Amino acid sequence: MSGRIEGGAVERLLLRLASTSIALLPTPAFAHASDRGHVLLLPTGYYIAGGALAVAVSFLVLALLPPDTLDRFWRRRLRLFAFGDTPRTLVSLISFAGFALLIAAGLFGSRDPLSNPLPLVVWTLLWAGFTLLQGVLGDLWSWLNPWYGPWRVVSRVFGLRVDDLKPSRLPSWLGFWPAFALFFAFAWFELVDPAPDDPARLAFAAGLYWLASFVAMLIFGYDDWSRRGEFLTVFFSMVAHFAPFERHEGWLSLCWPGASLLAAEPLPLSGTAFLLLTLSSVSFDGLSKTFFWLGLFGINPLEFPGRTALIGIGSFGLVLTFILLAAVFAFAVFLGQRLAGDAQSFGTAAGLLVWSIVPIALAYHIAHYLTVLLVDGQYALVALSDPFGLGWNLFGTANMMVEAGVVAGAQSAWWLWNIQAGVIIAGHVLAVLVAHGLAWRLHKQLPRAALSQLPLTLLMIAYTIFGLWLLATPTAG
Repeated sequence: MSGRIEGGAVERLLLRLASTSIALLPTPAFAHASDRGHVLLLPTGYYIAGGALAVAVSFLVLALLPPDTLDRFWRRRLRLFAFGDTPRTLVSLISFAGFALLIAAGLFGSRDPLSNPLPLVVWTLLWAGFTLLQGVLGDLWSWLNPWYGPWRVVSRVFGLRVDDLKPSRLPSWLGFWPAFALFFAFAWFELVDPAPDDPARLAFAAGLYWLASFVAMLIFGYDDWSRRGEFLTVFFSMVAHFAPFERHEGWLSLCWPGASLLAAEPLPLSGTAFLLLTLSSVSFDGLSKTFFWLGLFGINPLEFPGRTALIGIGSFGLVLTFILLAAVFAFAVFLGQRLAGDAQSFGTAAGLLVWSIVPIALAYHIAHYLTVLLVDGQYALVALSDPFGLGWNLFGTANMMVEAGVVAGAQSAWWLWNIQAGVIIAGHVLAVLVAHGLAWRLHKQLPRAALSQLPLTLLMIAYTIFGLWLLATPTAG
């Protein structure tokens, strides 16, 4: 009897040692996947309740604070230093050269998405990582985008004055709809297309998009197409409004995060739709992999059929998520206006209050792509040193060992969950703070401003619960 017990204990010990060793080994990951390698066993109910309570309490505190106090808080600036735009063309040309090299690597380099730098740079460094930099450091994209430099060169070679391209030739009635349509196509390619990580497929799509955007800039003018048509520039510039660094009249200043959002002009319907789409697409990315979503369509999450079998479901879900978020947001703004009893138009209120979505969208982006950045960011460093798989070591990182264990194990799960949950809760609290300041612009009487924010605050509380649930619920695929 005792021999059996000792034998069973030894077997269990060996199994634990083997499982621990496997968890510590470097493991591959999808180039832009956000799948978790574990199911959280933390008391998530307490986190969700605490997050919802934090958002609710922040609303109550703001409703009691005098508006002048908040106004002085937001207006504080610390002027740092001045700098001009002289190096901007050169920086953009260098960025374009790097982009061209990545396209070549996508066409002629390795077919492995984790060895080819193009998918890793696009989905990990640009989409996951650079968005974070925009939200922290400000509008870096206006310098690093790969269109500005070539456009200036072409303008000079063909004798076009820059001033000649500034008058808008893009019809005003189009608004931000070109950027909306292009962002939807981008989100569909990332979330629904069967092979967005395929290097050659991605190289063709990215190269075609750069060329089409460059032609549009020559036709409609660089500034106008960048502000309303090129979706990356539109998205990154909106995110940069949250940054604590603000550039005005050549001076770089330090301000409170989100302070620039309060000075933003109301967006038209198309701009409001664009911002809501950025949030809904990231939300659907998380939702589409949950056991709950797959179960709605009779799919066994433990026998994931692959993306090809889910194109119809994915397309439907991407559209449905946007429609539901837009409808709920519109209803919250409409109900808030009715409660305030003010004569402000719905379009003006929605176009101004939608700026409060930026902190939430940025928080979701960070929380959703954190594990991708931690693991696939390492693969990107390796691939960039040897872009064509020829044995190069340009940056000394080609032989770097990728440590996927940073997102594996109970301790990592605890840290990741707390960071992700904290980011989401902080994003919603900041959104309430920004929304309160924007409401004060609409309604100069404090009781009306507070009443107008009540439905929107309830929406933010519900979205906090939804976001934390997405982080905790089991996923597949």
